[in-house]
Amino acid sequence: MLLRVAMGFSLVETLVLAGVLLAWADRVAGGRLLAAFLAAIAVWIVGNELPNWFGPGVETLALHLLGTAPLTSALFFHFCVVFCRAPVGTGWIRAAYVLGLAAVLVSQGLLPAYFVDHPHVGRIAWALPAAWVTSISWVVLGVAGVSVLLHTLFRARPEGAVPARAQVAAVTASCLWGLVCLCGYGIALLRWPVYPFPLLLLPLYPLILVYGILRYGVFVANAWAGRALVWTLLLAVGAAIVAVMPLLLPFESRWLSGLAVAASCLALAGPVRGFVQRLVYPGGEVSASDLGAWRRALADADTFDALAATASDLLSRRLGMPARVVIDGDAAASIPTLAMRSSAAGWTPEWIGWEAAPPGPRHAAELFATVLADATLRVEQGQQLAARERERQLQARLAELGALAATVAHDIRNPLNIIGMAVALAPQETRAEVAAQVSRIAHLTNDLLDYAKPWRLQRERTDLRALADRLALREPGLRLSPAWPEALWVEADARRMEQALVNLVENARGAAPDGCTLDVDVADGRVALHVCDNGRGVPDDLRERLFQPFASRSQGGTGLGLAIVARIAEAHGGRAHLTERAGWRTCFTLEMPR
Repeated sequence: MLLRVAMGFSLVETLVLAGVLLAWADRVAGGRLLAAFLAAIAVWIVGNELPNWFGPGVETLALHLLGTAPLTSALFFHFCVVFCRAPVGTGWIRAAYVLGLAAVLVSQGLLPAYFVDHPHVGRIAWALPAAWVTSISWVVLGVAGVSVLLHTLFRARPEGAVPARAQVAAVTASCLWGLVCLCGYGIALLRWPVYPFPLLLLPLYPLILVYGILRYGVFVANAWAGRALVWTLLLAVGAAIVAVMPLLLPFESRWLSGLAVAASCLALAGPVRGFVQRLVYPGGEVSASDLGAWRRALADADTFDALAATASDLLSRRLGMPARVVIDGDAAASIPTLAMRSSAAGWTPEWIGWEAAPPGPRHAAELFATVLADATLRVEQGQQLAARERERQLQARLAELGALAATVAHDIRNPLNIIGMAVALAPQETRAEVAAQVSRIAHLTNDLLDYAKPWRLQRERTDLRALADRLALREPGLRLSPAWPEALWVEADARRMEQALVNLVENARGAAPDGCTLDVDVADGRVALHVCDNGRGVPDDLRERLFQPFASRSQGGTGLGLAIVARIAEAHGGRAHLTERAGWRTCFTLEMPR
């Protein structure tokens, strides 16, 4: 009776796990093959149990079902190759299926077995000599699959080229467990005077196989595996009590045996559940030393990205499975994710993909989240202080530069006027040269004053296409690309935007006499304006300081045009930078929110 219960439970469990794998097939390499393999195991269990369920009249059907075993081994070999990403050619996989199907056809034609009675197993299939043909085939295919697993487990390989070593080890361990279970049939067929107890362990075989794979990729699999393991252990306790009761009582009583089983399961349910949770979810308890270690590890991070990477590693190691930490960013639920969100109350955790987490690990993760919230607030405050310090230093430099520029402008304009009047009677060439140099000095003075003085944006609804059309008419050599829409409305300071584009166009025209092109990209609520030319390019030693004051690639330039462009972009919440675009030697990009 106990063996019938174990086999029936194995059948139901195998079919359920096959359905789970089909639902999560996209998360497991070879998931559909493994589901087919489990379905084939269910067919094998049905073939063994049919005569015990319905009597001798179905033995022929049972033998036909048992004859499909070689195809089961071929599916197992194929799954091992796909799961391990083993370098095995498709020819070997075809050969495995050909061997399996040939053995199945031989078995279906010969039916080289018959059922006999066994005192413990009931009706059991007894193989004839002709069955060696099919037996050798499924043994060979099974050994080939295990060889692929062992080769993957022990060979050196680059990280990420194959599944995690723990997954491969779990699949290999499940194969060894299945071999132990089959020893029960060996005990029965050899007529040993021992109960074939290894067959009682069969319900754990598909559980170990599937859980060993899904544990590292599907969090909810842990919850189902934990529940199944709890019921399996309680079932084992009940079976042990049923077996021991006749030895303890001088008489047989089903009522007392049932009462003892119920009382034992009720008493042990809590401890067994706690044991399974500690087994499936290690690290449920958190000590003061754990909290201190987390704080010290997170204290080294000075950016959100570094903090998220460190926190992900700490949480994954604590749970014993992959977990992800995201700070103020998008989070996917492919693995359990702890997302820290900024709110009026500070940094608060958002739990994504944790619905099936048991209380112990969830409690540990919540305590970790409190430590992470403090670390996130520290990094945020550090970044704000650094930003304020940079702004303070920038304003101090601008104030100093503004005072200097005002003094220079005041002190230089009178000499310039005197120089202009002194050369009024000079030859034409001299007057033209002096006028050009005076204009250059005046331009530099105006740029200095404009760059250094504080100014505020006058935002208004602006059509960048209309502004670009006006520039194209006014600026020689400026062309608009076909990417421009008929209208491009933004909230911006029209005068400052025009000033930035004029500076970029004049910078390009100074490097490329044949002109430049004004291109545009609009995506994700941002606008990027590109001024591109095929001039001589930007020297390598100038690239790093291109948008700093007095850095210029144009001969005779003031070196403040691009610095002003950068200030305008930053004032609009964007940035100006040098970009690479196909077909152009140099492209300056002005990027800003729409």
